[in-house]
Amino acid sequence: MLKSFRIGGIHPKENKLSAGRAIQPIAVPAQVIIPLSQHIGAPCQPVVKKGDKVKVGTLIGKSVGFVSSQIHSSVSGTVLKIDKALDASGYKRDAVYIKVEEDEWEETIDRSESLVSESAFTPKEILEKIAAAGIVGMGGATFPTHVKLTPPPGTKAEVLIINAVECEPYLTSDHQLMMEKSDEILVGITLVMKALNVQRAIIGIENNKKDAVALFTQKAKAYPGIAVEALKMQYPQGGEKQLIDALIRRQVPSGALPISVGAVVQNVGTIFAIYEAVQKNKPLVERVVTVTGKEVQRPCNLRARIGIPLTTLIEAAGGLPESTGKVICGGPMMGKALASVDVPVTKGTSGILIVPSPEAKRKAMNDCIRCGKCVEVCPMGLNPTLLMTLTEYGVWDKAEKNAITDCIECGSCSYTCPANRPLLDYIRLGKGKVNGIIRARKN
Repeated sequence: MLKSFRIGGIHPKENKLSAGRAIQPIAVPAQVIIPLSQHIGAPCQPVVKKGDKVKVGTLIGKSVGFVSSQIHSSVSGTVLKIDKALDASGYKRDAVYIKVEEDEWEETIDRSESLVSESAFTPKEILEKIAAAGIVGMGGATFPTHVKLTPPPGTKAEVLIINAVECEPYLTSDHQLMMEKSDEILVGITLVMKALNVQRAIIGIENNKKDAVALFTQKAKAYPGIAVEALKMQYPQGGEKQLIDALIRRQVPSGALPISVGAVVQNVGTIFAIYEAVQKNKPLVERVVTVTGKEVQRPCNLRARIGIPLTTLIEAAGGLPESTGKVICGGPMMGKALASVDVPVTKGTSGILIVPSPEAKRKAMNDCIRCGKCVEVCPMGLNPTLLMTLTEYGVWDKAEKNAITDCIECGSCSYTCPANRPLLDYIRLGKGKVNGIIRARKN
């Protein structure tokens, strides 16, 4: 019997329209815009100025705090300016504008396709290389990876869990990366195991990716300590706490981190980026992005440089259909609708979902019928309808007491609500307010 997490969950229609489509490189346009904040934590400080020449891999943004991540140029050319630019969240943030010229790379980067499996680096050196390369969580959270791989004092990692679930409908970038870069991913896992000083790693893959399960099960035999586990299809299994529960049957306490139960979780795309950083000296300057939608001409998986406008990727998939009602950055469950497609690809851009007009419109909200479905499907064991009500009336002390900050914003409650209530929208607002109150209390 296939494993899964034990609390809540749903199974939306998969719509993996781009499954099996080989990863295609996309040409770099005449200009890129590289935001200086592509991660959770402090934005980077620019270390280039107008007129500077840069190559692919040149450091252009230096991290200024512990929770921060370096930013590198994804192209070679001339810095045009440092100015504000619109990002996927709809805010204007500092960014480096670069005019693209020749495709020159920093000489230290190994651009060959050959697999480098041996490594003599110490755990400290591995972490230093990860930090220097600007690696962040590529499943969407964008938390700086070197920080995540440095457990707090008094805690110790026992198991490394690889999130190869990709449970969001439509998205296939991780799946295709696994099929094309399995050897590199397995080497990357051994590097992280060494950095964490753990002897055990588990790759969790949902059972709708049978080809990936078979491939990794076969290849992992050559790597001691690495196991592969096929999982039941259940959203949001890609959530860290849900994946830990599914694979090792430990539940992370409210307000605690996965390390509190001895687990460290890394997305499979992050693991590949770690391999390239450590073994190839390659900073995080590109990633795989799924461009998809029911009426998209050519759903595809593209290897895109950071800073390329989303419009370039959309054109590569056949352009915006006339029926387009909404464009989402990410998947339909946890992605965010874009105010404009004139924003750049960033380290956290996993997909572009183009939604037809009939599906993009919200249905009229009705009164709660007290059916309890939102409570039943919540993977964190919360009461979404109560949290929405507390947010509506601004009862922040009760919202905090009822663990609003534990919400992982998966959208299962809104998806299943027969009254079409925007539960997650309100909970997000309340969660932000309560987190602000908690921060103020600590200062």
